[in-house]
Amino acid sequence: MPQSHVRPPSAESRGEAPGRGRLSGRKVLIVGGGQRVFDAATDPIGNGRAMSVLCAREGAHVAVADYNRESAQQTVEMIAAEGGRAFAIEADICDEGQVSRMVEAAVDGLGGLDGLVLNVGTFGQTGLRTFDLAEWDAILNANLRGPMLCCRHALDRMADDSSIVFISSIAAKKAGSQLVPYDASKAGLAGLARHVALEGLARGIRVNTVMPGLVDTPNGRITTAGRPERANARGPFGRQATGWEIAYAVLFFLSEESAFVHAQTLAVDSGVTGL
Repeated sequence: MPQSHVRPPSAESRGEAPGRGRLSGRKVLIVGGGQRVFDAATDPIGNGRAMSVLCAREGAHVAVADYNRESAQQTVEMIAAEGGRAFAIEADICDEGQVSRMVEAAVDGLGGLDGLVLNVGTFGQTGLRTFDLAEWDAILNANLRGPMLCCRHALDRMADDSSIVFISSIAAKKAGSQLVPYDASKAGLAGLARHVALEGLARGIRVNTVMPGLVDTPNGRITTAGRPERANARGPFGRQATGWEIAYAVLFFLSEESAFVHAQTLAVDSGVTGL
């Protein structure tokens, strides 16, 4: 594929653009709002943390949920440093009891719920013959069963005309990741999102999906450490995306700017899946 132009990061790409009140008064739960650590000294912001900070910057009150409470709290502190409102919830979405408590805590702490982002993605070994079956079960539980449980417990607690955003991956469309359980879980997410979109329709709850391509995040760098050739994959824009660029796509789906968009998938991949 020809590459004639490296698209420079914008202020939004760098997370430096000011908020514009696009989520003023909204009550949003970000599931997966912390982030893993690859190299604490050099790690860029991850997708979930960027989403949480951006939603708060745009006026939302944010519940930041993560299985790692310390990481969720670090996100909350970043939001507080900008004058935003947020609180942390510790939850393992593989456990239905914890999912129920997470949703209850979010509704109580926010005073309602009108936005839900399901930013969940754990990886594994490459190759069909390499991974252990227990790993398959663990990844499918986290990446597919977990979002299903979140929707099962949150849908009836959400206000009419709310918005749910699933975070998938272009691995749902292309086998390039070589991570079989991960690819399968993200492909399955499409069917789940369609069904949740159908169920939400009666109350105007919109359901859409963001499908990132290669993104420079701590998770991405962990994957690259195990598969170094990933570092050379740049895509048509000559670089990998930033977590902020994924967050702005999520912001669009949460905001009223997408009021007539439902049951759709947006690839944020510089055109990899379209060219």
